[in-house]
Amino acid sequence: MKRIFNAVIIGGGASGLVCAINAKLRDKSLKIAIIEKNDRVGKKLLATGNGRCNLTNKAVSPEKYIGSFQPQSAALLKKYDVAAIISFFRTLGLLTRFDSEGRCYPRSNQASSVLDVLRFACERLGVEIFCSQNVKSVRRFGAEFSVKTEADDFYSQKLVIACGSKASPKLGGSASGLDYLRNFGHNTAPFRPTLCPVRVKSDLLKSVKGLRALGKVSLYDKGKRLIKEESGEIQFTENALSGICIFNLSLFSKEGYTILADLFSDFSDKELLSLLKSNRKLFSTLSSDNIFTGSLHKRLAQLVLKMSGFSGFSKPCGELSDSELKAICRCAKGLRFKSCENSDFAQAQSAAGGLSGNELDEKTMQSKKINNLFVCGEAVDLCGECGGYNLHFAFASGMTVGDNL
Repeated sequence: MKRIFNAVIIGGGASGLVCAINAKLRDKSLKIAIIEKNDRVGKKLLATGNGRCNLTNKAVSPEKYIGSFQPQSAALLKKYDVAAIISFFRTLGLLTRFDSEGRCYPRSNQASSVLDVLRFACERLGVEIFCSQNVKSVRRFGAEFSVKTEADDFYSQKLVIACGSKASPKLGGSASGLDYLRNFGHNTAPFRPTLCPVRVKSDLLKSVKGLRALGKVSLYDKGKRLIKEESGEIQFTENALSGICIFNLSLFSKEGYTILADLFSDFSDKELLSLLKSNRKLFSTLSSDNIFTGSLHKRLAQLVLKMSGFSGFSKPCGELSDSELKAICRCAKGLRFKSCENSDFAQAQSAAGGLSGNELDEKTMQSKKINNLFVCGEAVDLCGECGGYNLHFAFASGMTVGDNL
């Protein structure tokens, strides 16, 4: 069936939904279609923030992002700042709250609340949504765009690429948006998984699988230059390091980089060594793997000892020499892991890569190469840290496109 619209949006995720709503709020006469390949819109949105949907963050700024669009993002983030995003959702009926870390969530603590107000707004404003539609081709004929699916042929004066990235393929993540953009002559950076566990080269991780510990992690490149530091909960899996602090390192991690994990970031070297000397006396008759009793999980303590050079734990704590305690102390303050690679897209919350920033007009999110072609959300080469930054950009970029449809 032939369907004619003023604008067609490919992708019914966060940026696509907000784009359509903002355009209709500005001009109710616009005929706007959203084409979504899943059986319903917003599937990925429901999974964000562990099902609570971290909408934005008080600390939003260009410094929280990487990618070729990062230098241009300041104006967009200034126009659609935290207050603007919260105000937009308030007009749709959503109440929000901030936690102690500055992260913004729906007051209901349910991601479904965010999706509901977006869906209801689309229905109320007359946005036409076509689900379970796989796009077969995207073309331009003169001043008109043609989008063909298995069921319909869509024609419009304006086209919006809002179909996300390859992250979370089970929720519909793919690289289709980049394929469309390349066909229009654009340059793109390939997607790579980010905000995910980082696989490391270590045969010892199996012994601490499932454990968590508070600490500080530091990422160093092959030249031993510090790239980034993060603090928080470190999670250990069979072959990877995980947790929000690791996710933020994954934005920069490459094969061969080094991650140092400080399990006592709240202790100086001198203070930790003093604690170990005290424990040497306190637990003098116990095996050496009890040296961290009261401060570390037993299996983590054993990992520290192994990585500091111990092959067994038969030696009593009381017989540990000062030099051995110093080696244990150094290790606990800097467990060294060689980065192998980021986990795959199935475990990634987001993806770096997308349309090259210098091919977008940041004031409109319109292509500099193709008139009336717009791009928003994860299809743009901009990726933020954990904490609501990626959703904020999805909303801000979607609203910007909506202003120009």
